[in-house]
Amino acid sequence: MNSALFDQFDQILDYCFHLFQHKNADYGPTWLLYRYSSLNDEIWRKAKRIRTLEEHNDQACIPEGRDEEYVGIINYCIMFLIKLDRTAGIPSNEDLTNDLSVLDGINENVIFQAYQTHIKAVKELLVKKNTDYGDAWRSMSLTSMTDQIIIRVYRIRKILLNNGECAVSEGISAQLHDMINYGIFALIKMDSGLMFKK
Repeated sequence: MNSALFDQFDQILDYCFHLFQHKNADYGPTWLLYRYSSLNDEIWRKAKRIRTLEEHNDQACIPEGRDEEYVGIINYCIMFLIKLDRTAGIPSNEDLTNDLSVLDGINENVIFQAYQTHIKAVKELLVKKNTDYGDAWRSMSLTSMTDQIIIRVYRIRKILLNNGECAVSEGISAQLHDMINYGIFALIKMDSGLMFKK
């Protein structure tokens, strides 16, 4: 990939991370209370709104546009990956359910480092796939990218119903990585300038 594309990836992911940090400052890591199915539903909710906006020429009752919903999808996917990873220092669902005050004792640097770790893995995978597929995403429509995300939401729903098991297919993490990549590609194609805001 050329350096300009790398710069765009970095700008988008930097924007997503800064938003994640600011929301953590406002709310704390309350997203850890989500179960896997709930995180998947949050991704679905945002993807469904993007599809609705696409079908209605971006007419909306609230100010957030499709670009901000793609950012939300990226961040929810990373939250999902962090929970799947069971990172040391991040409590389990059982611990949180038994005592909500456990949230107050979580070191935010542990969460931020986990976020960056997953971003690094996503970028490495994105480079490999983009090399293999030869920039195929550039000829895709934005609506196709939205549909690819929605398809993966449904796949995750099916995998969760099967207790996280897959017979021959890629698991939940692979679906989340793909959704992040489609979200990044969509933001690049939209060229909204959102990733430059701080």
